[in-house]
Amino acid sequence: MRICKIWDADYPWDIRVEKVADSLAEAGHEVHLVCRNGGRLQRTESTKHFQIHRLPAWPSFLGPFHDISNFPHPGNPFWWGEIARVVRCYKIELILVRDLPLAIPAGVIGKIFNVPVVLDMAENYPAMLADRRLYTPTSVLGRVFRHPSLARLIERLSFPLMEHIIVVVDQSRDRLKAAGVPSQRLTVVTNTPRIDQWDAAHRAPTNPAREQGLHVVYLGNLDGSRGVDVAIKGIAQLKKQGSFARLTIIGQGPSRSMLEELVKAEGVADRVKICGRLPFNEVQAVMTESDVGIIPHYSTHAWNTTMPNKLFDYMLWGIPVLVSDVKAVATIVQAIGCGAIFRDRDPVDFARCLIEMQPLQIREHMGENGRRAIEQRYNWKIEGAELVRCIEQVKLRYQSV
Repeated sequence: MRICKIWDADYPWDIRVEKVADSLAEAGHEVHLVCRNGGRLQRTESTKHFQIHRLPAWPSFLGPFHDISNFPHPGNPFWWGEIARVVRCYKIELILVRDLPLAIPAGVIGKIFNVPVVLDMAENYPAMLADRRLYTPTSVLGRVFRHPSLARLIERLSFPLMEHIIVVVDQSRDRLKAAGVPSQRLTVVTNTPRIDQWDAAHRAPTNPAREQGLHVVYLGNLDGSRGVDVAIKGIAQLKKQGSFARLTIIGQGPSRSMLEELVKAEGVADRVKICGRLPFNEVQAVMTESDVGIIPHYSTHAWNTTMPNKLFDYMLWGIPVLVSDVKAVATIVQAIGCGAIFRDRDPVDFARCLIEMQPLQIREHMGENGRRAIEQRYNWKIEGAELVRCIEQVKLRYQSV
């Protein structure tokens, strides 16, 4: 089957895009990726498993026109044109569109060319935009064009155009069922890692409790609803109690400067380090000598209906996790016994959990539970096979109608 996968950002690189495209290609399908071209790269490029088709690159003397033409919006004619061109030229048999912004162009073009369209919905987009407006510094343009009300409208218009919708957690599936999407048109494919995603030779041992306390790591974007501020305040709470833990924050985002100011205000510059984005080998080095991985996200409607990838990264790495009581994450952590759960936006409870996680035998047991769960259940070999099965069944069902 010839499949057109649509990704609303630049490629390279995105881990889910790569995993999905590779799984489909390994199953014998021909994959064409349509993506943004913010970096003005060559229009077409071939990888081991799929062909990339990027939007046009416009010269810099045209000012912001290049960025505007690449902006993933349902009304952007350049996206419509490139998707239609690839579908027509390569005789595409199924369209797989990642996330909401380009669902309408994909759906309409699918109707025009009589091919089924599958929406790969990584998150609750309207709720995510609502979080961004509440908790993250956002430009005026972003507040206008990425408004939750507009996203909800796009959802309502998109769903009837989709032959099938893939979501990442049960809570997201339940939300769409409540919105009227038939259960037979919904499949859960969790964004689990490949077992070989991290170099096993560098996998973290469980470190004994040291004099300087636990080394806590956060890996991910820095925006307001991810709760990194709670973690910083939790480290400050430990300092007030005479306990020591250090926090390394790996990531970049619009809230970085605000978090740096918070570190100074809380008096924990000696215990909290914000690194920004790091090369993969440096991330491995930090993870190797870390003791606990954290997911301190606010328990909002957005985070309660999605799954942060970093949970599985920590589990794969073999370190225990400390998470807020976000539904999807807390459910897995509690069921597996791979970490501790603290009350949403409660630095005191965050600090309490870290103190309870200090004994080596507790952390060893949690880390082993997490790693075992990845090997037995939460890995891309299982989820990738489910995705391929879903896509092939959608095509067969569409042909039989």
